[in-house]
Amino acid sequence: MTAPAESPSALPENGLAHFPISFFSVLMGGFGLTIALLRGADALGFSALPGVISLWVFGVVFAVVALTYLTKALRYPGQIVWEWNHPVRINFFPAMSISVLLFATALWAAGYADLARPLWVVGAAGQAALTLAVVASWISHRAFMPGQLGPAWFIPAVGNIVAPVAGGALGFAELSWYFYATGMIFYFVLLTLVMNRLFFHDPIPAKLQPTLVILIAPPAIGFIAHSALVGGLDPMGRVLAMATVLFTGIVLTQLRKLLRVPFSMAFWALSFPVAALALACFRYAELAGIKGFLWGGAAALAILPVIILVLAFKTVKGLLSGEICVPE
Repeated sequence: MTAPAESPSALPENGLAHFPISFFSVLMGGFGLTIALLRGADALGFSALPGVISLWVFGVVFAVVALTYLTKALRYPGQIVWEWNHPVRINFFPAMSISVLLFATALWAAGYADLARPLWVVGAAGQAALTLAVVASWISHRAFMPGQLGPAWFIPAVGNIVAPVAGGALGFAELSWYFYATGMIFYFVLLTLVMNRLFFHDPIPAKLQPTLVILIAPPAIGFIAHSALVGGLDPMGRVLAMATVLFTGIVLTQLRKLLRVPFSMAFWALSFPVAALALACFRYAELAGIKGFLWGGAAALAILPVIILVLAFKTVKGLLSGEICVPE
């Protein structure tokens, strides 16, 4: 692996230099909550106001996180190189473009299509570029060990399936099919690799155990994107919806173990998959008319704000105590 231009050990012990790229997973969870609240309002009949409030709250958080990371990039460019060369952190770079796409999707769901459209274009362009860059890095001369593979690897390539959720409705039908095809091709490839790693190699390090929840997100968002593109429910859509149920069950078997892991930013991996689960349940209930999925979506939506609030509290506490934004 190429040595970074600036070693973390040569930087301050904490602070801006160590502001992690994984902070963009906060935005993924926040905008996921926003979209789930807006869709839940339609499905369950409550006011859309909580979703609208969430939209603008996380819009502000988006600005803060983006400006903070931009400041870090300008002041400590070598640290960005180090993160890019890190076998795990590189997978979180596309969380930036995914966050933009989710922001656009949230704006569209709230009825602000004119604001959503240009933002979607920016997010889609960034996602396309980062997908190619990360995949090119994967197949370069760098050798990845089995222990470096994990569910976080879904983020760069499979994150493409976020784009079609609102892309077609915003007028980008063909581009949406491109992103859907890209995401699903890599989903099936990476699912095989990740399951091989989970079955036949050492357990994921305790600090990264929460990333197991990411297993729920690709089939859930894949189902929503697929149903949006085909305009309804077909066999492929049913397969993705039931795969979501399967991986939710698998994650629940690991829940007790996950709750014993000390807090780290990796716990934000819980938020977006739960939002995706709620959205997939609402969509399947709408298309198939099965009440059980409606109540499953309601349960996921009920627990999601609790997860976000607890994670936000622990994140702020960690920032104030100096436990976050430190060298690794």
